[in-house]
Parts: sequence; structure tokens; C-alpha cells
Amino acid sequence: MISFEPTDEQRMLIQTVRAFAEEHLRRVARESDETGQVPEDVIARGWSIGLLPSMIPEAYGGFGEPSALTSVLALEELGWGDFTIALYLLAPHAVALPVLLYGTEEQKRTYLPRFCGERFVRAAAALIEPSFLFDPFHLQTTARREGEEYVLHGTKIGVPFGAEAELLLVYASEDGRTQAFLVEPGTPGLVVKERDRYAGIRALPTYEVVLEGCRIPRCQRIGGEEGISMERLLERSRVALAALAVGLARGAFEYARDYAKQRVQFGEPIAHRQAIAFMIAEMAIDIDAARLMVWEAAWKLDRGEDVAREAYLAKLFADDMALRVTDGAVQTLGGHGYIRDHPVEMWLRNARGLPMLEGLVMV
Repeated sequence: MISFEPTDEQRMLIQTVRAFAEEHLRRVARESDETGQVPEDVIARGWSIGLLPSMIPEAYGGFGEPSALTSVLALEELGWGDFTIALYLLAPHAVALPVLLYGTEEQKRTYLPRFCGERFVRAAAALIEPSFLFDPFHLQTTARREGEEYVLHGTKIGVPFGAEAELLLVYASEDGRTQAFLVEPGTPGLVVKERDRYAGIRALPTYEVVLEGCRIPRCQRIGGEEGISMERLLERSRVALAALAVGLARGAFEYARDYAKQRVQFGEPIAHRQAIAFMIAEMAIDIDAARLMVWEAAWKLDRGEDVAREAYLAKLFADDMALRVTDGAVQTLGGHGYIRDHPVEMWLRNARGLPMLEGLVMV
């Protein structure tokens, strides 16, 4: 029998992250979307919760062990607070966790302690490519071995932090198999272009990054000769993104539900109208369904099972669900939903970008 009751430790984490999301993320979400910048004090407070260090063993500077199920509980709360700032805070996970899961002992001891300090580390993964044929298992970016070095060629888009990144994890095809390479800032051949301009997810600074014969030492290939399992890493990324989508949708649902109860037309709240009531009910059903799919995938990840199917379906459903729910929230508010006095239009813009996200965060 599977228990849906969180442990005392998980309950405390949920409460901590929810309080941070309500007090800090919600407060700055609109301003961050408008300006494209997240206040440094909010980043520092979010980092101080210690989500990433709690997943890194003590031997490497952390104070815990990775648990996908515990992580998705926290990620839903962050997504509820603000999806974009959550992506910002979680971007370093997409570098540290592959090192933890597949890195050599030397790589773990070199890089993981950097993620366990008091200062937020702007590290990010570079996976997505500017092609409608983009496939994480058949990348156009290539890695070629030359003696004790690897030479990287290719173009990535949607790379968080860009020129400010302190460490990049670049995915490239080596002999037809996707591998991961750590690239330090200032490496010759690493060129950061202008910042992306998206309709949503605007508080997260992302850039196009070009690798023009970028040479890195052989020791910066994750996992040494054994390398990584791209399948397993994608599973972790998809579960994480699905959990954030659940939080995003939950926030939109709650806002629309409360608005419908308070908005009075023709002498009664609009929530009494069947068209509105049925739509809100379907939103709640969709959110609960997506959450259960995420929990199942995360639970199986912790058990070491193959969750390719569960992770893919969870993200696919959560992407569609978040778009339906945020669109329904805009419809519930009517004309008010389309103006920036209310956050639902921002949530809809953010949800629209969910399907294009891959590999940016992990659990």
C-alpha cells in the first residue's frame, strides 16, 4: 500500500518552501516579469533553504541524500510561488545532480562542494538546440576527442545565465551518443550571444550559446570513460518540470476559484454559474491527476526503477494541463484576466513555454 501522507521531514519542508513562496516569490513575481530581473535578496533567501545541499551527501559538503519524491513536493510549492523564479533557483540542480549521479570521484570532490556554500551558484545546463528536429538523443552539437582534450562545436539556446554563468554543463553528441561536458566561463571558443526575448519566463535570463571549437580537458567529460545515461537524466528533468507545472497550475486555479466566489454579477457570484463552476471543477481534476502522475514517477525514481514512460507521460500531461488551467483562469476573470492588474495572464504566458523546456532542472 502506497501512503500519501508526507513524513514529518517532508511536511516541514513543504511548510518552509510554501512560506518562502508566499512571502517572497509572490511579492516580486510581477516586478521580475516586467524587469527581467530577480532581486538578489530573494535569490539568497531561496538558496538558504538548502534544497540542493540537502540532496548532496556529507562527503561532498552537503547534508543529505537525493530523493525525487521529497524534491517534487518542494518544487510544486516553488512553482506555485512563481514558476520563472523557481527555474532560476533550480538551474544549478541541472549541473550538480548529473555530477553526483554519474561523475567520477574526482569530479564529485571538485565540483559538488561549490554547490553547498552560502552563496547562490549560477550554474546551468545547455541542452536545447535551435532546430525543429531537436532530439536530446541525436544532438547536432558534437564533441570530438583530440588527445587529452575534447573539442565542442554547436549552438545551444535557452541557456540560463549566459555570460554570468559560473559553470555550464554542455550536452553534445560523441560518436552518436549524448554525453555531458563541464565548461568553465572564459573557455576559448565559448561565445554567448544576446539575451533571449520570450513572451513568458521573462525573469529567467537565457541566452544563445555558440561553441566554436571550444576546447576543454578530457577530465571534464562527466563520468570519465563510462559517461552518462541521458535517458535517466531526462527522466529526472521531466519529473521536475512536471512538478513545477503542477504548482503553476495550482496557483492559477486557486486565484480563479477565489475570484469567481467574490465576483458578483446579476445578484450572485459568478461561481454559481454552471459554465464557470464546471470549468473550475475540471481544473481541479486536472491538477490532481497531474500531481499523482508526478508522485508516481518520483516514487519509482527513488526505487531505482525505469520510469521513462511515467516521466514522459507526467510531463506531457502536466504541460497540457497547465496551459488549460491558466487559460481557464484567464477566461474566469473575463476581461480582467487579460490585463496586468491580475497575474493570470503572466501565468498563461509562462505555461505556454512549458513544452519547449527540457533539461533545465532536475530532481
